[in-house]
Amino acid sequence: MNLSSIELEATNLALWITLCTAICSLVAEWWHSRRIQRAAHMAFGQIGQARSWTRLAPLIRITALTAMVWGLVTLFFIRPRTANYDKIPAGGYRHLIIAWDVSPSMQLDDGGIDLRKQKKRTRSQRGAKVLLSLFERIALDQVRISIVAFFTSAKPVVIDTHDLNVVKNILDDLPLDRAFDPGKTSVISGIKESVKLAKEWEPNSTTLLLVSDGDTLPDTGLPNLPPSISKVLVAGVGDPRRGVFIDGHMSRQNSRVLRQLAKRLGGEYVDVNNIQIPTSQLAEMAGVRNLVDTSEKGRRELALICVTTGAALLALLPAGLAFFGSPWQLRRSFNPVLKDK
Repeated sequence: MNLSSIELEATNLALWITLCTAICSLVAEWWHSRRIQRAAHMAFGQIGQARSWTRLAPLIRITALTAMVWGLVTLFFIRPRTANYDKIPAGGYRHLIIAWDVSPSMQLDDGGIDLRKQKKRTRSQRGAKVLLSLFERIALDQVRISIVAFFTSAKPVVIDTHDLNVVKNILDDLPLDRAFDPGKTSVISGIKESVKLAKEWEPNSTTLLLVSDGDTLPDTGLPNLPPSISKVLVAGVGDPRRGVFIDGHMSRQNSRVLRQLAKRLGGEYVDVNNIQIPTSQLAEMAGVRNLVDTSEKGRRELALICVTTGAALLALLPAGLAFFGSPWQLRRSFNPVLKDK
């Protein structure tokens, strides 16, 4: 169990308060025993002593009081469960890496029609629309999102974020292509950078989602996927039938090459220019896992046990001493009055 400096300070404070409580209780019990010795015959009759089991009463009181104090102080410093600060899903967070094509061809307006604005979408806007729809169908609080932008090379833009606003800002036509030198699109660079990013993560914890129009994709040079990447989705944007002229050539979604890329990576290809990514392909990220509290694991439960047990012993011990502590019980005598005959 790894404790931060604040948690360590709280733990030490709880121990010091518990130690002071134990010392004060010990002194109080010693003082109480002296008073009992002076009044032993008044309390216990001619025998002058209680039953033998009552010798454990001071130890029970000291132990119960110190346990209850430690539990209460510990619970005071432990953050409430409802805050979910340090909870992670069972098996760890799942990761989603978005390899995002930011080449100039992604700004061509053959990404379908935006019915709300009644105008054509660019390929980039269509890809962003698909991703935002995807975020609505996954357990976003249990998924960490990374974005790798690629053009002539690749650069990680954000790593393992859970803030959806950050992701939306990146996808909302942010001019990331200006961070790269002009040239031809290198999808391989995006895949390589994604593989490098996921290399150290837990096995079968990562989904790689590549969004591109597939322009100038080479047939060789694919890296081997690490054990952490369990699923690959290749999402194609742009019209696969009608091309648009750009940079001296006709550009359209190269669905054949993207489909071949998905097959070589052991994944699936989806033409998302007119449809969304099917929910069935998001089953792993959409499933909700049980949460595990790592930072306070065991301490909260132990503190609750100490408080409950200590309070119960302190409440029941006086009743036990009153009814079963002394072999001599004070009773009121009753002498019946004889009536004259």
